[in-house]
Amino acid sequence: MKRLFLYLIGCFMVSSSFLMVGCKSKSKVTASETPTTEIKEDKPQSNMSNEQPVPTTNVKVKMTTTFGEMIIQLYDETPKHRDNFIKLVNEKYYDSLLFHRCIKGFMIQGGDPNSRNAAPGVQLGVGGPGYTVDAEFNPLLIHKKGALAAARQGDMVNPQKKSSGSQFYIVQGRTMNDAQIDQMQAYVQQKNPGFTYTPEQRELYKTVGGTAQLDMDYTVFGEVIQGLEVIDAINSQPTAPGDRPLQNIIMKIEFVR
Repeated sequence: MKRLFLYLIGCFMVSSSFLMVGCKSKSKVTASETPTTEIKEDKPQSNMSNEQPVPTTNVKVKMTTTFGEMIIQLYDETPKHRDNFIKLVNEKYYDSLLFHRCIKGFMIQGGDPNSRNAAPGVQLGVGGPGYTVDAEFNPLLIHKKGALAAARQGDMVNPQKKSSGSQFYIVQGRTMNDAQIDQMQAYVQQKNPGFTYTPEQRELYKTVGGTAQLDMDYTVFGEVIQGLEVIDAINSQPTAPGDRPLQNIIMKIEFVR
């Protein structure tokens, strides 16, 4: 099945083979440089009211990977994504899945159920639970390093920018200077007039880094509050064409009680 990609057009002030800082000329970012997913079915979101084993506010989860543990805080400001993630964690949906797409300086992506026990060389990234989640954009929730966000289909087939029911990515990103942040802000404003980074957000992008070009285009619904170094360890691994790590990087997610 042909994969559907998300397209981001603009000058991303970057300086490596991916999204890097230091814009020399205006160019398009290729399809391989965005968090993507293809959903085989687009069914209404399932009823999750019977499957929430923990409080639905201030929820934290522990994501155990081949390279260590991350503690993730889910945002109450994105309740649809929070509740869906709680449902899937409760069902152990993510256990034994792979980080199937990892791009250094950008993000690590997982949540495709087809990745469980997938043989080497198998194309991944098209699986999901059979439903999508409505977008929940919030200007206060940005793509700083450690941000947990939802992958989705591209705008051409998904103009409402609904999120995959299960596929997510965690931002690694890069640091930026003020001029680069200004350019990213102008890019985001093309679709979101009036959008402005707060002084605190600008400082985060300068000191911690992130992927500002994705702000207000993909739903951010949590953040890593412990274990940021695990992202770097995962993205230090060699990958095959298509960005799948050569070594299987397995995850398990459980609630922090």
